[in-house]
Order: sequence, then structure tokens, then C-alpha cells
Amino acid sequence: CFIPPTLQKRNRAITARRQHLKSVMLQIAATELEKEEGRRESEKQNYLSEHCPPLHLPSSMSEVQELCKQLHAKIDAAEEEKYDMEVRVQKSTKELEDMNQKLFDLRGKFKRPPLRRVRMSADAMLKALLGSKHKVCMDLRANLKQVKKEDTEKERDLRDVGDWRKNIEEKSGMEGRKKMFETES
Repeated sequence: CFIPPTLQKRNRAITARRQHLKSVMLQIAATELEKEEGRRESEKQNYLSEHCPPLHLPSSMSEVQELCKQLHAKIDAAEEEKYDMEVRVQKSTKELEDMNQKLFDLRGKFKRPPLRRVRMSADAMLKALLGSKHKVCMDLRANLKQVKKEDTEKERDLRDVGDWRKNIEEKSGMEGRKKMFETES
């Protein structure tokens, strides 16, 4: 790929300018960081000078004991305040939990996941729902009545000799006529 010399010079000038701008921006950022750090340090010193007066150690034993008593009183006050704050925080977290529970109840308790189709037999489904306590058999084939396919000789004799009304009812309709033809031939 041929690039004319004028474009090459222009591209070099553009990249050199970019590099120069980057270095200038980095120098400005470094000076800003130094200023920020100096400002933070001065703020820290001002805060400490306002809130923490310089410590002067007493020379006699009674003054040292008095200073210790004052420090212990301040520590006790701080501990009481800390305890009160902890109790308030616990109370507000409990209220938040109660409100969240009410919100879930209003929303419909649980977020329902998308359902997937699962192939499961009726027995497995009942076992999953009811647990292993209940043994319910949903095998429908086992619950069907057993039908005897072959008639015994006694039943044939009773059918042939039996009540004439029953015999007429059996011969009525297409099935009865079919039986008549089968028995004659």
C-alpha cells in the first residue's frame, strides 16, 4: 500500500502532537494530584487542631489521677452513645425486614420461575408431592377389572337354557344376528 510522502509527514505531525498533548495532560494531572494531597493534609491538620487540643501531662500524682478519671468518664459516655446507636440500628433493620416481608406478601410472596416441561409418571409425581409417607399407586392398568375371555361350559349351558327374555335380548341387534348365523353354520 503506497502512502504519499505528504500524508506520511502529516501523520507523523499528528502523532507527535498527540504525544505532546498526552504528556502535557499527564503533567497537569500530576500537579493537580499534588495540590489535592496537600489540601487534604492541611484539612486533616485543621480538624485535629480544632477537635483535639494538645495534651499536657500533669506533674503530680493527683492531677494524673484526675486526668484518668476524666478520660474514663469520656470513654463511658462514648460507649453509652455507641450502645444507643447500635440499638437504634438493630431496631431500624428489624423494621426494614418487616416492611420487606409485607412487600413480598403484597407482591405475591415469591417470584415464580419459568416452568419447564418434565416427563414424570403419576406415581413419581405423587411421591414428590406427598413424600415417602403415603404410598398411593396410580397405576391405572392395575386398577382395571380383569375380564375373562373364555366362557366356561356352565355359563354356556345356562345361557342356552336360561330365561327366554335374556336369550332374546342377546340376539337383538347386529351382534345377536351375527351369532345366530355363526351357530347355524
